[in-house]
Amino acid sequence: MAAAAALALTTACGTTPTTDPLASGKDATATASPTPTGPKDCEFVDTGDPARPVKPPSEYGVPKTGTVRYVMKTNEGDVTLTMDRSKTPCTVASFTSLADQGFFDKTTCPRMVDKGMFILQCGDPTGTTSGGPGYTFADELTGKEQYKAGTVAMANSGPNTNGSQFFLVFGDSPLQPNYTIFATMDAGSVAVVKKIAADGDDGSNPYGGGKPKNPAQIISVKPA
Repeated sequence: MAAAAALALTTACGTTPTTDPLASGKDATATASPTPTGPKDCEFVDTGDPARPVKPPSEYGVPKTGTVRYVMKTNEGDVTLTMDRSKTPCTVASFTSLADQGFFDKTTCPRMVDKGMFILQCGDPTGTTSGGPGYTFADELTGKEQYKAGTVAMANSGPNTNGSQFFLVFGDSPLQPNYTIFATMDAGSVAVVKKIAADGDDGSNPYGGGKPKNPAQIISVKPA
């Protein structure tokens, strides 16, 4: 069961150039931003081939306190994600950066499982479970993670391979504590995910589940 789950939540990631050209006719010394110094708060590792053009978040000055809420508008209703920066600052920084750049907008969730575990996997603009943002970053785990209904966690392809894909847990799921939990959903949001899941899946994934029969569309992800 655990081995299958680990395979079931795999992703692939890419990268995109992050260097902006200098404005024409302006002195570089006057326009360039200072180079940050000191230890990084997070590290976003360039991997190439982003599913959509996107810039990684800053590795410096990452907020580590407070909560933030984003609303994911879907074809079946709104899903509210509440994130605690103090627990998973790098994951929250990545998710909110991608959301603010429209990375998740007008995408479909490519994977749903409703036997053994109960998840809707989203966050890949290619709709194939193989796309990512062009970078990876480390896990933020305690080793005590439990994937109860209302949990939102990162999908991965092994340790420290987080990218853009995440999964919404709509029923208690007995997964190994290998997936960073970075947000929670309220009861109304879980009901929206269950509505998507109620249509079942096409059984196309060899490790269980498959593409949702419901359109499972993410219209936008914006700050609440």
